Amino acid sequence: MAGLAVKVDQVAVLRTARKSQYPDPVAAATIAEMAGADGITVHLRQDRRHIKDRDVRILRSIVQSKLILEMVSTSEMVGVALDIKPDLVTLVPEKRDASTVDGGLDLIVYRDDISETVATLQNSGIPVGLLVDPDPEQIKLVHKSNATMVEIHTSTYCDAKTAQKKHQAFLNIVDAVKLAHKLKLSVKASRGLCYKTIKAFKGIPEIDEFSIGHSIVSRAVLSGIELAVKEMIALIRML
Repeated sequence: MAGLAVKVDQVAVLRTARKSQYPDPVAAATIAEMAGADGITVHLRQDRRHIKDRDVRILRSIVQSKLILEMVSTSEMVGVALDIKPDLVTLVPEKRDASTVDGGLDLIVYRDDISETVATLQNSGIPVGLLVDPDPEQIKLVHKSNATMVEIHTSTYCDAKTAQKKHQAFLNIVDAVKLAHKLKLSVKASRGLCYKTIKAFKGIPEIDEFSIGHSIVSRAVLSGIELAVKEMIALIRML
């Protein structure tokens, strides 16, 4: 049975929007673990736009399942990972003007740099995964990099506008997953998955874990608002 790693970045996005101390992604991570999450994921961007170094350090000390650190392959971020020692590092691309990761790593172009980062981290005892698009050549290069895990970018399927494009995108993902499994890589799937699209992945045992954030946080905002309003009303009535 596949596991679930909950990405709490969107909680930090809300915090940043108000420039306040809340909502706290660390608190969200604690609740997610109590609800049964198999891991907690955070993306520490170079510009520290949402998740901060302090968040990651606190998470490292309190996460009881596993802490997954998404980051770009730079000497600065490698230093952060070596210091914090997450349970897994996932290398991802990063664009300063993008609010989220809109595609996987291009290992054809950046293979040597990525392989060096993989070696540095794994020689220090930190397993490394690579986020790539569902492309056979990229999957093969993940294997050649000696990474232990591949994370398949699923947004092409999740965001497809026509049934034909959605079907083809899903077939590409299935092929990529099966190839990765054949190459003895641990397989994750992420990006764009929600309460509707996740249902399509039934019967694909090669996927070890799903990493989902935005959809869960969005559902939490709506499903929890009734209780939040009632609690505020109760406090006001006590004034």
